Amino acid sequence: MYEEITEQARSAALEVVERAKLKEGDIFVVGCSSSTVVGSGYGKASSMDVAKAVFEGIYPVLRDRGIFLAAQCCEHLNRAIITERAAAEKQHREEVNVVPQPKAGGSFATITYNTLEQPVALEHIRADAGIDVGGVLIGMHLKEVAVPLILSVRKIGEANITAARTRPKFIGGERAHYNDDLK
Repeated sequence: MYEEITEQARSAALEVVERAKLKEGDIFVVGCSSSTVVGSGYGKASSMDVAKAVFEGIYPVLRDRGIFLAAQCCEHLNRAIITERAAAEKQHREEVNVVPQPKAGGSFATITYNTLEQPVALEHIRADAGIDVGGVLIGMHLKEVAVPLILSVRKIGEANITAARTRPKFIGGERAHYNDDLK
């Protein structure tokens, strides 16, 4: 079961990275309910093992490309973000003092905090793309303008996934010309 979850997460992350044209230094947000991955309601079956399987699928894809992971905590920590200190500094974000736990922050955020080299907690971040595993609403941590991505991988375990990338705003009206590489 865990191998399949890891492969689904890896495939989804890879597809988002490629379709969003992410590059070194970009930020990729993940919201993950391990409970929904096993087919249960939010917070009803939290699992560090399931969260680790999702993490092991996503994190290497990002790390190998120099893309920062930003893990969204659960509602008990007001959807705070766990990421590397360098990502926080890049966006001039102020660190907050909290350490996620499986039942207060979530299993995925806990695994992330315990794995990153210099983890920090933030209240907000503006990510370039991301994956929402189980409908935990990552939109508050994406840059404007978010563009939904329909992936070939539709689920991780039993959890529906949605994904998005961001793009610069179009400005200037009908006479404006746009850079097709930024669409």
